[in-house]
Order: sequence, then structure tokens, then C-alpha cells
Amino acid sequence: MTESLRGAFSMAKRSVIVTGIAIAAAAVLGAQAPPPASGLFRQPPTVKGPAPHLADGTPDLSGVWMGGGSNSGDITKGLKAGDSVVMTPWAEKVFQSRKAEEDPESLCLPFGIPRSAPYPFRIVQTPTHYFILFEGNIHSYRQIFMDGRKHPADLDPTWYGHSIGHWEGQTLVVDTVGFNDRFWFDYLGHPHTLQLHTVERYTRTDLGNLQIEVTIEDPGAYTHPFTTVGRARLTPGDELMEYICNENDQDRGHYSGPPHLPTDGFVPERPAPARQ
Repeated sequence: MTESLRGAFSMAKRSVIVTGIAIAAAAVLGAQAPPPASGLFRQPPTVKGPAPHLADGTPDLSGVWMGGGSNSGDITKGLKAGDSVVMTPWAEKVFQSRKAEEDPESLCLPFGIPRSAPYPFRIVQTPTHYFILFEGNIHSYRQIFMDGRKHPADLDPTWYGHSIGHWEGQTLVVDTVGFNDRFWFDYLGHPHTLQLHTVERYTRTDLGNLQIEVTIEDPGAYTHPFTTVGRARLTPGDELMEYICNENDQDRGHYSGPPHLPTDGFVPERPAPARQ
């Protein structure tokens, strides 16, 4: 292991960072990623009870969550039953040409939609805007307009696009367009184009669980729409910590494949906050 990786180990404030480095090292060496039983991961806390609501009757999605709406290792592994991912010839060519060390997320760039990171995120609700604050990557955020506005006719392409939301019963529906074409859907490098259109559906099924479905439509890269299915789990009492992503990994050129993330049901261990 290089001195840079050893230094990262010693300075990590989260065991999840240690886990990420260990997984990346395993990919470099061509070894199998450590199984959940290794102690690097734990079962998330069990939080029971009915889904809460705000005073106006709107479902309350606020809180700190772990998880996401797709399989970040391979988007084809998190599909809704009966769906399939079929790329256009152009997208297939781009997909086959990509290498793990070129992954924009590993270069500290935003991971887009529906990809998630192995770090928590917080949902904040106001009457006119909902915000998703990300701890990992570049400490970025999304804003979802809830005031009834439409998508502008002329949008500058961005990493997270332009999002407008509304409620359908107990489900928050978020419609997003105006993406750039720079992020990958997963570590394997599934691409997309500027035509990407996503529709996310967030349903808090109970106190501790958030169901997330994301329908992806991109005629420039895929022959038909498909839907990914995932979930996030509440981490009560948790707070987002400062995380700075600074691309300085001298070993990225040796990566031979994507890191293997834990399957759903395990989340990285988070150390207890220090007491003053």
C-alpha cells in the first residue's frame, strides 16, 4: 500500500472512509472486496413507527438518511421487476471505452441522479423549496422547486439538472431535466446524454424507511425508459459532517475495475460524535 493511502487511513474521520479505501485497494489488487462479516459494515439501526406528517398533512421526509435510488456499482442490478437496460449503439460504444480511473465521481465531481454515495444526506422541507444536502463527494446540494413553477424553456446543463416537485398522495414526485452529460450512472460507466429526463418517487413507508424509485428516459442513450428501485434508512440523531473531497490519488491509474459496494441492508459504520 502506498504512503498516500496510509496517510488517508490515519486521517479518516469516518470508518466509512477507511472502508472505501480498503475496497478501492482491493480493486487495485484484483482481490475480492471484504464481506460484510469483516466488521467494516453493520446493520443500520431499526427505527419503528408510522411515517410522520407535517401540520398541513404533507408527509415529513426530513432527516438524515443513508441509501439511494439505484445500485451505484451497476445500475442494471437495481431495476424494477420486468425492466431492462438496452443501450443505443452510441452508448454501448461509450460504455465499452470507459475505464474505472476515469469515473468523474472518483475525481470529486458530482454523481448526478440516480447514483448515490456511501455517505448520508439530509432532506430539508420548506413551503416553496425542498433541499437535499449531501455529506459526501463535494458537499453538494439539490434544490427542488415546490411552488408550482414549470421547467424553463432554455436551461444551462448542470450536474443535478432543474427539479420541480409535487405530491401524489403520500409520494413526492420530482421531475428533472437540464442535465449535463458528464456524470456516470454507476462505477461501470453507463452513460447518458443531454436528453436525460428523470422522475423520482419518494415514499416514506414508515418512520425508518424511505422508498425511492427513479424512472430514467434518455432516447439518446437507451432504447426505452427503465426504473431503478432503492431505499434509504433513517439515521436518527445523526448529523452531516464536513467532508472535503480532494482528488490526489496517485494509484488511480492502476485501477482495473469498479469497487464493490456493500449490498442493501448494510451501511458504513459511523463513529459516535466526540463529547465535549
